[in-house]
Amino acid sequence: MNPVKLVSVALIVAGLLGLLYGGFSYTKDTTAVKVGPIELSVKEDKTVNIPIWVGVGAIVAGGLLLLLGSRKG
Repeated sequence: MNPVKLVSVALIVAGLLGLLYGGFSYTKDTTAVKVGPIELSVKEDKTVNIPIWVGVGAIVAGGLLLLLGSRKG
């Protein structure tokens, strides 16, 4: 499988995942207070929302790349 097809399939899969899940979350460790040798750290939950147009755009771009890549090869 050539690199163009791999990229196009990856874009389609990423677009589908973006549409299905709508975003992802992660945990970030931050230092809240540091006084001498004593340190207080806090875990923050962050959420990243993926807009619908990004998912649809990735699917369309992957589909176009797949079609145009197969015509040349």
